[in-house]
Amino acid sequence: MTVWHIILLASAATLTLKLAGYFVPAGFLERERPARIADLLTVALLAALIAVQTFGAGQALEIDARLPAVIVAAALFALRVPFVIVVFAAAGVAAGIRALT
Repeated sequence: MTVWHIILLASAATLTLKLAGYFVPAGFLERERPARIADLLTVALLAALIAVQTFGAGQALEIDARLPAVIVAAALFALRVPFVIVVFAAAGVAAGIRALT
């Protein structure tokens, strides 16, 4: 099986799953438990994406200047600092650490 066959199969599976979502009754999604699960899945997927982008380097884990930058960004978000300032501060921390190493 070539890479293109896998890509086509994955695309068809994704489209099928997306279309299946239209057949789920609206009343089911409005109940408390499914709504809570959907909210928690969103947070879990975002956290996983952040972890992979922060610590991933190909197939290995790597701790570098990105970790302190994410910690600074999380702290500033906890203090409710505007997003633009958080981005510049985190970028400055990462750049500063990379300049020193």
